[in-house]
Amino acid sequence: MDPLLAKIRRLNEIGVALSAEKDTPRLLERILVGAKELTGADGGTLYSVGPDDRLHFEILHNDSLGIAQGGTSGTPVALPPIPLHTPEGAPNTRMVAAYAVLRDATVNIPDAYAEKGFDFSGTREFDRRTGYRSRSFLTVPLKDHEGEIIGALQLINARAAGGAVVPFSREDQHLTESLASQAAAAVTKQRLITGLKELFESFVRAMAVAIDEKSPYTAGHCRRVAELALMLADAACEADSGSLRDFRLTEEERVELEMAAWLHDCGKVTVPEHVIDKATKLQGVFDRIHLVDARIEILKREAEIRFLRRRIAALEKGRAPGDDGDERRLAAELRELEDDRRFLHACNDGREFLPDADRDRLRRVARRCWTGPGGVPQPLLADDEVENLSIRRGTLNERERRLINNHVTATLKILETLPYPRHLRRIPEIAGGHHERVDGKGYPRGLKGEEMSVQARIMAVADIFEALTARDRPYKKGKSLEEALGILAAMKDEGHIDPEIFEVFVRSGVHRRYAERHLAAGDGGPSSPGPAAPG
Repeated sequence: MDPLLAKIRRLNEIGVALSAEKDTPRLLERILVGAKELTGADGGTLYSVGPDDRLHFEILHNDSLGIAQGGTSGTPVALPPIPLHTPEGAPNTRMVAAYAVLRDATVNIPDAYAEKGFDFSGTREFDRRTGYRSRSFLTVPLKDHEGEIIGALQLINARAAGGAVVPFSREDQHLTESLASQAAAAVTKQRLITGLKELFESFVRAMAVAIDEKSPYTAGHCRRVAELALMLADAACEADSGSLRDFRLTEEERVELEMAAWLHDCGKVTVPEHVIDKATKLQGVFDRIHLVDARIEILKREAEIRFLRRRIAALEKGRAPGDDGDERRLAAELRELEDDRRFLHACNDGREFLPDADRDRLRRVARRCWTGPGGVPQPLLADDEVENLSIRRGTLNERERRLINNHVTATLKILETLPYPRHLRRIPEIAGGHHERVDGKGYPRGLKGEEMSVQARIMAVADIFEALTARDRPYKKGKSLEEALGILAAMKDEGHIDPEIFEVFVRSGVHRRYAERHLAAGDGGPSSPGPAAPG
């Protein structure tokens, strides 16, 4: 085959390989290795233009000296960047690579030592130290689709068939320029893909932070759920038995799970802040228990006024106040009112279960009357206050509970409107499944375990465990590690969470590693004794 035709065919093969390469260091290395192969160059350098107005060494190879730095070598290039302009702001056209970039021109030099237009003092010093002889140079700028120079490709010492160093031919120059064009396109494509990926992931994290920051009591929730979900997913990938024995995640699928975890609560943007932040049963814009306190104080004053009026009436009739039991009755009434006030505060807390006996007492207390504006008798508690204080567990009434639960439906609606690339298309299913149950009794879709992806089942466990152990919730104390594991074990037995995911969670030690990072000592964090694994 004609040598030129063979080189053109090889150029095409290299171009195809460049377009398929997804790893940036490997891509840059392919560019330099391909250029050396096409021209027979002994060495070469690939530069990138940095935001600091300097050329940075990305790859440096020299076959004779056995040098391979940058790229996939794991060894960074031990040379400083080349400034494109002098400290005074003048173009640095004395350096060959800088000249090629600044002038958008190929520079083909037969012999560096004989070249008068450029500064090769650094090259001469390199040769003196290594015993090398740098002779022929070919430097080609890399230009992207918008005409911006993004770097330069420099080859050194073209070798003839017998190994002698010769100048780079016009054929070498044309082939290298063609490769540089394809290389620039490949690098630009890779940068665009990487840039879009980083932008999307940064936006997702920023959105999650904004959602968490909507309430001071859930700050960090999405971040911790994402961290825990990835830890649990990695442990599940190592399972060697059961339905998880074949479960594996690619790097793209890990990113998909992480993004879903960051976004799983995005529907909370639709939930009013006073509902998310509802620390007590009577809290709205403010905690109405203080209004109840004021009414009870009015009842106390009314009792005292009745007592004083009876005393005054007795004095007006010329009777000295006697031991008629009024003082004892007043003291008893004030004690009863104060006891009722403390009882209502306890009901308002929401951290303990409210039994039927307390609900009955609540209704009796609510029927007390105080004198409102205009002298009109008012019940101590309005109907909606009785409703809220009667909540058996937590602080949310049924309407508020529906609003909170609706955040998952809102999450699905928001996420299902987005056009995902192929490797992220399951984000809505994973993010929207964290309140589903394996027995089909969850929400919003009532999916059963076999209808949910493993990632969605992992998300459910991660979300529950983080919520149980969180220290920043206003309506409950964070559970200790042992308490949280006990609750999860019960949820496993009740068909709430996936039993195999739970077993992996416990037996792999994920719960312990998470606790060491996020729980305080005494709650299962550092220096706490480890709990026995629940059955």
